[in-house]
Amino acid sequence: MSDAPTRPAEAAGGAAPPRSNGVVAVLAFAGIVVSLMQTLVIPIVPELPKLLDAPASDTAWAVTATLLAAAVATPVMGRLGDMYGKRRMLLVSVLLLVTGSVVCALSESLVPMIVGRVLQGLASGVIPLGISIMRDELPAERLGSATALMSASLGIGGALGLPAAALIADNFDWHVLFWTSAGMGVVALVCVLLVVPESKVRTGGRFDLVGGVGMAAGLVCLLLAVSKGADWGWGSGTTLGLFAAAVVILLAWGWWELRVEQPLVDLRTTARRQVLVTNLASIAVGFAMFAMSLVIPQLLQLPAQTGYGLGRSMLVAGLCMAPSGLVMMATAPVSAAISRAKGPKVTLMVGVLIVAAGYGLNIVLMSEVWHFVLVACIIGAGVGFGYGSMPALIMSAVPASETAAANSLNTLMRSLGTSTASAVAGVILAQMTTDLGGYALPSENAFKVVLAVGAGAALLAFVVASFIPRQGVAAAGGEPVAEGAAAESVGATAKS
Repeated sequence: MSDAPTRPAEAAGGAAPPRSNGVVAVLAFAGIVVSLMQTLVIPIVPELPKLLDAPASDTAWAVTATLLAAAVATPVMGRLGDMYGKRRMLLVSVLLLVTGSVVCALSESLVPMIVGRVLQGLASGVIPLGISIMRDELPAERLGSATALMSASLGIGGALGLPAAALIADNFDWHVLFWTSAGMGVVALVCVLLVVPESKVRTGGRFDLVGGVGMAAGLVCLLLAVSKGADWGWGSGTTLGLFAAAVVILLAWGWWELRVEQPLVDLRTTARRQVLVTNLASIAVGFAMFAMSLVIPQLLQLPAQTGYGLGRSMLVAGLCMAPSGLVMMATAPVSAAISRAKGPKVTLMVGVLIVAAGYGLNIVLMSEVWHFVLVACIIGAGVGFGYGSMPALIMSAVPASETAAANSLNTLMRSLGTSTASAVAGVILAQMTTDLGGYALPSENAFKVVLAVGAGAALLAFVVASFIPRQGVAAAGGEPVAEGAAAESVGATAKS
């Protein structure tokens, strides 16, 4: 028998339930609110040492702590959602976001700020949980566009959050940033309580505590080395030690996960060709997406005296990035339509080619504000296609009972890509500099190299995605199934 859930539409003879639109809107809004945490503090990062009375090397943890917490929380929340209820874990995640925002809003020193930012990072499981709820609750004809929108909300929130945060930071006390995020979190919490039903699809069982601790330790070591390596020195004992610890811990964790009866991450499912290759492509897509966020705002804000900077404010830079978020939102239904017609593999490959084209265009167009708006929109469209296709690829290769965990791992892979992009771009921009009034600034060629690397990452994602199995017949519920997965399903049915 199939383990796919009976959706409300199927039970009702195919009619879309009236609450479908509300469920999609609420879940997408919650995803955007959580993704705002990526860019919330960017406008005040240069001021944090003065605001918190702490060295810049310490205040940088206000960003790093959120990254580390998100990496740990995303797969854990996904697994807990599969076990104990996705809506329940969604509410817990949003509540953590609200609590963290209030802690930050009340903080005047470094320690409570970092605690609050950790709590905000722990809310990152909202997006994969939302995608999984959609799989369980929406009619088949709505699932593709809804999950594409939910997946793209990771980029939408980041793009829209930067100008909003800059506007607030320029005109109000910095604490208002966090009171605003707390207020939006409360709205999301109430909406989820009122609109989103609890899924009946659960795995039950016991939580793999050893696996959770092992994965958390391995990821923290890896991401600390990647994100702080430039500050500590890539050849320093601390950085190399963390990389070595990450390798040892994650290998031991994998050994444990293959032997425990109820693992945190089912590595055998993860090793299926479609899931594995999609996750590898996700790392490259995350890298390609984030390179835009590192280059465009800096070029817009660098002094015009450099000859390539445009001397604009943080607010203007944010406003130039905002249209990319709107484009991601607009491309969600287009992404779903292409996936239905040609399969999500094609959608992903088209998306990364668009991203590569956007970076190539930016290398030759970087002298006017509209150049950057155009490039951001092109790259945003490509990212929207890519992010919209990934949940479909993942969900068509895993049973419904593992949807949240599988989507959470895919989200984590994207985060690894963005973290790597930040580290690589940081090295390039720090090494290729020009002098302006005694200050070393990244040179024009440095930015062009980062753009070229971003294009290369997108092309790498295209090559990797070409190895995803060809999509075969549609599964029950309208989800395409890879030929290998279809064969496994037929074999399982024959045995039963």
